Amino acid sequence: MAKNTIKLLDVVALTVDIPEYNLWRGQVGTVIELLADGAAFEVEFSDRNGRTYESVGLQREQIMVLYFEPASPDIKPEMVTA
Repeated sequence: MAKNTIKLLDVVALTVDIPEYNLWRGQVGTVIELLADGAAFEVEFSDRNGRTYESVGLQREQIMVLYFEPASPDIKPEMVTA
């Protein structure tokens, strides 16, 4: 797993509030499109029933990838600040 690599269909969480879209830090979405050669991402936010309630373009600094498996011992944690 390459450090800081965000891929299509990655599950991500917001690291910042985006009040104009009623999105708040910690909300979880899915990357549905890579934009600007991977510098930005279209992220879809859906409810528990799978209904999309927002789809918005975000920059790398606004999201973090969520991992569902143990991290490799070679990966060092990185502090994210907003």
